[in-house]
Amino acid sequence: MSEAFALSPEFNSAETSPGVRSLALAGRGDRGVIVRVTGVSGAAEAVAAEELERRLLEMGFVEGATIEVLHEGLIGRDPIAVRVDDTRVALRRREAGAVTVKFDGR
Repeated sequence: MSEAFALSPEFNSAETSPGVRSLALAGRGDRGVIVRVTGVSGAAEAVAAEELERRLLEMGFVEGATIEVLHEGLIGRDPIAVRVDDTRVALRRREAGAVTVKFDGR
């Protein structure tokens, strides 16, 4: 069973521009451009920060890539399916927290 995504109290979000927020907070239909990828998501991780960052980069989560949230899971809205450029990827919200996106205004 999936657990709901929650940011830890120690997580310090560096998003300061309007429309810029973590991919973990996005909803279905949200679109934007990736502005930062780190290994730190603000949630307890099963892998080291460097490993998470490497995995995300290998899947195409790179700065400047366009992204759209296609689907959310039924339990806790987790996992999410996203389109990164022309690739579809499913990932947990806790891993999505390591991706910062500038979302289009809606």
